[in-house]
Amino acid sequence: MSQKVVIALMCVAAGAAALSVAFASADDQPVKDETRLVVLWTSGDREVAIRMAFMYTHAAGKAKWWDRVTLVVWGPSARLLSEDVELQEKVKKMQASGIDVKACIVCADSYGVTPQLRELGIEVKPMGRPLSGMLQSGWTLLSV
Repeated sequence: MSQKVVIALMCVAAGAAALSVAFASADDQPVKDETRLVVLWTSGDREVAIRMAFMYTHAAGKAKWWDRVTLVVWGPSARLLSEDVELQEKVKKMQASGIDVKACIVCADSYGVTPQLRELGIEVKPMGRPLSGMLQSGWTLLSV
């Protein structure tokens, strides 16, 4: 292999590494001794939302059982949240308690509810890469 080819390959590799760093979010960056919980809420069942996903997530954030708590709205939960005023109020209370709430844009778009979720102050974005980064950097996952 010629020296020019090797140099070109090294430049491509360096560019790819820089690109992956540029796309990493602050959520992916571990902080020493910080406890981090991500609750992946996928169920379209209202009782699961009230009696498990929201109950634990809100308590964990308010009581500081974890340093950081994030609720991710994914799949059928996006549609349920967009239609249920009581659940929307619970999400607002969680946000006021410092819980970060995000939603998968692919799911939200598939149900046609992206504008409704954004109106709730939820960050709606592609979540595959951020969730993977959270898991790879040591976040604890609770999936409901």
